[in-house]
Amino acid sequence: MPEAPADRPTGTERPTGDDYAPTAMPSLAARVLAFASILVGGLCGGLIGWALVDLQCDGDCGLAAGAAGLAGAVIGAAGVAVVAVLALRAMGEWRTIQHRQAGARDGRR
Repeated sequence: MPEAPADRPTGTERPTGDDYAPTAMPSLAARVLAFASILVGGLCGGLIGWALVDLQCDGDCGLAAGAAGLAGAVIGAAGVAVVAVLALRAMGEWRTIQHRQAGARDGRR
């Protein structure tokens, strides 16, 4: 197997300075929390949609209430998903900014 040139990282050491490229993958805890919040948002949206139709309808409105609940769940989950993705991206950008500031303090930049 050919050896890597001395000026290129071999993959075992952590890149420093301008070679640093933060990963876009958030931590496992952040991803699990985002997924759980999407589920809770969908559940709440579904309950709100179902309750709105169930309270306003007279007679047998099971199909309409179910459809409203499904629509509410999809809308609620989609809204929370947008916020979760934006929050996870902001965490990645914050990590990059912290690394750059730490590099400036250490005299790398």
